[in-house]
Amino acid sequence: MAWLKRMAVLGAAFAIFALPAVGQSLDPVEEANKGTVGVISGGVNGTYIRIASDLASVLDDGNNLRVLPIRGKGSVQNISDILYLRGIDIGIVQSDVLEFSKREGILQQPRLTELIQYIAKLYNEEIHVLGRNDILSLNDLGGKKVNFGIAGSGTEMTASLIFESLGIEVQRTSFDQALAVEKLKAGEIDGLVYVAGKPTQAFSEISKEDSVHFVPIEFEPSLLETYLPARLTSQDYPALIEPGEEVDTLAVGAVMAVYNWSPDTYRYRKVSRFIEAFFDRFSEFQEPPRHPKWKEVTLSAEVPGWTRFSPAQQWLEQREFKAYLQDQKSTDIASISEQIKADVFEEFLLWRTANAQ
Repeated sequence: MAWLKRMAVLGAAFAIFALPAVGQSLDPVEEANKGTVGVISGGVNGTYIRIASDLASVLDDGNNLRVLPIRGKGSVQNISDILYLRGIDIGIVQSDVLEFSKREGILQQPRLTELIQYIAKLYNEEIHVLGRNDILSLNDLGGKKVNFGIAGSGTEMTASLIFESLGIEVQRTSFDQALAVEKLKAGEIDGLVYVAGKPTQAFSEISKEDSVHFVPIEFEPSLLETYLPARLTSQDYPALIEPGEEVDTLAVGAVMAVYNWSPDTYRYRKVSRFIEAFFDRFSEFQEPPRHPKWKEVTLSAEVPGWTRFSPAQQWLEQREFKAYLQDQKSTDIASISEQIKADVFEEFLLWRTANAQ
């Protein structure tokens, strides 16, 4: 019998050596990709790429979660990349992109609002209109050359909506923002539009000495149905705006968008892991040296016309549920059994629905 015991021990030992270590995979490709999340953002001088870089700086631990910031070509293209491009899990887009895409029939996807959902509303992006000194209003740009940004970009989308809404016809150009700034300074175009969170680095090398200035956007009722009123100040752009002066403009929300993966897919699981880390460590994004726009973000803020991705919704509900337990039950959460929590959670959902009406 002793030899049987020795054989059993040896067999167990061989079995242990034959198995991969805990947390490892036999497939190195699978191992490298299981925790990698690709975030499609924006151009090199925009706010999106800086926000995506902050996500990588804070959340990337190299093992369970690796965040890859990827330069994008704007909101419409970012939505297309989320839908169809391998390796893109999350995208930063403007909140008006779904409605624009449906209206224009750009993506030819009838289930667009079902397939594309959101994790969180991020912040508001200001609409910058820069023009030559003889351009005093948007109407003065009528018939003139105005850069709307590269094709498919969020700037092109928003500029199109605004100028069409106001009935102002212009000669559109589609240069990237860096080239557009140079062409504006050289007098080859009369104005440009750029949607980005203030202050944007795209205007860091330009001043009033270049004979350009910010053109105000009046708060027309037709525009305020879609956009929010905003202002550019001398604190935002000291080289372009005199101290104490303000320029009226509009703003559009930025959204962290995601494909609506089925819960039984590995893409769903790894995006869920990203969401948990992002929400759990959100306070770190509102501290230096992160982009100041993070201070405008409220995780529970909703986006009209969008549906929140279920793992994000569940995280928010659980946080609210904990607060509900403390408030309604006045007891220690840790002392409540899981069954009682489940029962009380049903009560909470009813209470939440009633209070939302």
